[in-house]
Formats: sequence, structure tokens, C-alpha cells
Amino acid sequence: MPEAPESSRGVYMISVAAELAGMHPQTLRIYETRGLITPKRSPKKTRLYSQDDVERLRRIQELTSELGMNLAGVERVFELEAEIERMRRRMRNLERHAQRVQEELQAELDRMRRSLKFELVPYEPPGQALLPRADAEPGIRIPIRRRP
Repeated sequence: MPEAPESSRGVYMISVAAELAGMHPQTLRIYETRGLITPKRSPKKTRLYSQDDVERLRRIQELTSELGMNLAGVERVFELEAEIERMRRRMRNLERHAQRVQEELQAELDRMRRSLKFELVPYEPPGQALLPRADAEPGIRIPIRRRP
């Protein structure tokens, strides 16, 4: 069974693409002139439309026929959709970066806690701090000189 062509690869000539999209080939040329569609070109400069192009042409038909938009409106919709997609990619990248930074900070915090664990002195309740326990054996006394 033959492999399906890649959706962005130009495979349809203008007459086939127009038929698939449900429009006249001259309409495709108008859309191309307006920059709404950019078909690939064969070595002999023949327009070749991809499946993605056909889907875009169908979308243009939907926006103009069903929603009553003019071509300027369609251009603006496509610009806004492209901007939204750029923002989504940027947001995903920022989320991944924030996740990495959070993981690095958590690892550093864990490392600091481990390194300080043995340096911390347990808290003694008020009134008992720095006083010898009653049952403690006598130990070495270190004199402390205080400045006046």
C-alpha cells in the first residue's frame, strides 16, 4: 500500500486543489495574490498545493461563505491565529524553563538542608537553655569572660 504524502508536501495541481476545496481555480490565484495561500512550486514553476493548503482553502471558504468575512478579515484572523500559536509555544517554553528552575532550586534547598542538618542545635525550652541537666555527670567547665 503506498504511503500517504506528508501533509505539507505540494502534490495537487491547481485544478485538483480547487476541486478539493470547492472553489474555482481563479479564486485560488486571487488568494495567492493576497498572500492567504502560498503553494509550493515544481521545478517547472507549476503551482503545487499540499493537503495543508487545501485545508487552509476550506477554512477561507468557511470564513467568507458561512461567516460573511471579507478577505481583509480572513487575513486578520490568520494573523491572530499565528500570533496565538507563537504565544502558546512561548508559554510552553517558559513553563518548561520555570519547571527546570523550580527543580534546581528544590535540589539546592535539599542540599543546603543536608549540609546544615549537623550544624543546627536543638531548641531547649525557655528556662532550661544552657543549664546542666540534674542527672548529668560533671564535665569540663569552660570559663567565659564577659566584657564590662
